[in-house]
Amino acid sequence: MFANPSSQKYSALAALFAATFILTSCRTPPEALMSAHTRETATPIRKTAITPTIAVIPRPASVAFTGETFTLTADTQIFVEPDSPELLAVGQYLAERLRPATAYPLPMQAATGAPPPGSIYLTTSGSDPTLGEEGYELTVTPQAVILSAPYPAGLFWGIQTLRQLLPPAVESLTPQAGPWTLPAGTIRDWPRFPWRGMMLDVSRHFFGPAEVRRLIDLLALYKINRLHLHLSDDQGWRIEIRSWPNLAFHGGSTQVGGGPGGYYTQEEYADLIAYARSRYIIIVPEIDMPGHTNAALASYPELNCDGVAPPLYTGTEVGFSSLCLEKEVTYRFVDDVVSEIAALTPGPYFHIGGDEAMATPLPQYIAFVERVQHIVQSHGKQMIGWEEIAQASLLSTSIAQVWHGGMGREAVRQGNRVIMSPAFKAYLDMKYTPDTPLGLHWAGYIEVRDAYEWDPATVAEGIGEEHILGVEAPLWTETIQTMADIEWMTFPRLMGYAEIGWSPASGRDWEEYRSRLGRHGSRLEALGVNFYRSPQVPWE
Repeated sequence: MFANPSSQKYSALAALFAATFILTSCRTPPEALMSAHTRETATPIRKTAITPTIAVIPRPASVAFTGETFTLTADTQIFVEPDSPELLAVGQYLAERLRPATAYPLPMQAATGAPPPGSIYLTTSGSDPTLGEEGYELTVTPQAVILSAPYPAGLFWGIQTLRQLLPPAVESLTPQAGPWTLPAGTIRDWPRFPWRGMMLDVSRHFFGPAEVRRLIDLLALYKINRLHLHLSDDQGWRIEIRSWPNLAFHGGSTQVGGGPGGYYTQEEYADLIAYARSRYIIIVPEIDMPGHTNAALASYPELNCDGVAPPLYTGTEVGFSSLCLEKEVTYRFVDDVVSEIAALTPGPYFHIGGDEAMATPLPQYIAFVERVQHIVQSHGKQMIGWEEIAQASLLSTSIAQVWHGGMGREAVRQGNRVIMSPAFKAYLDMKYTPDTPLGLHWAGYIEVRDAYEWDPATVAEGIGEEHILGVEAPLWTETIQTMADIEWMTFPRLMGYAEIGWSPASGRDWEEYRSRLGRHGSRLEALGVNFYRSPQVPWE
């Protein structure tokens, strides 16, 4: 699978860089490939403190800098090896990120020999396999930049680190003055958890494809690799289902407050899936059931036990709706919906919601979850649900998403993995302070420090590191109406969640983090992000 590191090309590169870069001495296998017990007992990777001028978020696992620099110039070229469509696309992505601000041509091509001095070289040949599927090694010398990884995803995440090592103005869409320097040294890096996600509720307020693509690009910069789309709720149905067309036509026609709503055609949804995949982000579709279903009930009378469709709903109350679980048509409906969405979604997951089903009798709820997880599995997907699903007997592949903790322990008792989204720490729709104009506060106020100072392995009793698939920050949109609103509630808190999901737990420190975070103010400005300037952060 991996090219021989003693190959002629690799040796030539090694000779070019050997005199000028520092290698970290420890080759401990990355946490991503180790059991939770091993992660606690293994010898830690030696680290060099990241100064505020090296403002990489998430904090890398291992860093060593020399004090020298590499300068990007008009003659810099990007070389990719081996020659494959996927790696060429990764190289093209890097070139497209850097060209607008630098105004350099940055030609990108497949490598046919050792690249000339002044180049950027991306390679999976001869890379250290212990870095795992998403890990990478970035070596910078005054002569060249080499980014190596066993898999293309690692190269992509390494590119995000490379971007952050360049001056913030590199994110601008118009030519900037430069100079474009990178600190010389070596970074070895890999994620703590495989799941590092954000959820966007497009049901209460609808956000179109362009806005979702914008969000995907911002998530990628901070190594977020899951985007969970909450596609249905009481207030709106947001994806075309051809076998049940009125779901989108009628159920998608409004939103909270009575606005026009909207929905994704299947072609638009497929385009979003492809766009996210090009950024190594998996989209996780959610169709909430058996509660949070008023938009569906209003669209098809037969889904109601009395056969009468309720009116569309534009409020914000929860817990009042339920599919009629006594009717067989309900399960045909579920099968059709899961089938069409699964066919459009190459990722392995399908989220069934399952939360706040107060209008559904518990015995019926349990039977429904147990039946639906088999429907999901029959279409080649793993079922995910909010932690209430743990009241049912779960298949070993099913995943519970923890938002208040109590039922998450039951999922762990059954042997299921969990995604940690504790509302009082990770809900992006919670206000920063009582004066925050947007958001809610039923789970508390979450300032930037509160969002950073918690650990998924200790936040809920009975749920330890070995049970956790990863972390996810949900943004419910009762009060969120525009892309500017999304950005303001998401940034900078999401950057802390990204670090919790990616970086080693040991060594994370608020004071050190807030210094790095402060350096990202100008980067977010260059990206045009409408972010919250927390007084807890020394913005520069």
